[in-house]
Amino acid sequence: MRICVTSTGEDLSAEVDPRFGRCRYFVIIDTDTMNVEAISNDSAAAYGGAGVNAAQTLTRADVKVLLTGNVGPNAFQTLKAAGIEIITGVSGTVEEAVERYKKGEFDRTDAPTVGGHFGRR
Repeated sequence: MRICVTSTGEDLSAEVDPRFGRCRYFVIIDTDTMNVEAISNDSAAAYGGAGVNAAQTLTRADVKVLLTGNVGPNAFQTLKAAGIEIITGVSGTVEEAVERYKKGEFDRTDAPTVGGHFGRR
């Protein structure tokens, strides 16, 4: 299964980025093979629509689960409509987040955790 962790860097040792739509990278991990792919988040600096654009990126990448710190309302709706499981409150390194997910230590998120435009600089 392909899961995505929002990240400050491009590999498993990078820290989880607490922002979804404005994270620096999406690190996508195949949990069966542990193959890793990093995608730069082109929406990070967008004035508006960052969360929706980021969600569309994950949909195109065939991601099934998102691990992140927070997710806003527009991104939440887009991810939910795409059938992507959303897990928030995630911290530590990407690798730690994946291992905790595989052990079943996270609960699914059923609502946005921040308001719109969270994390915009």
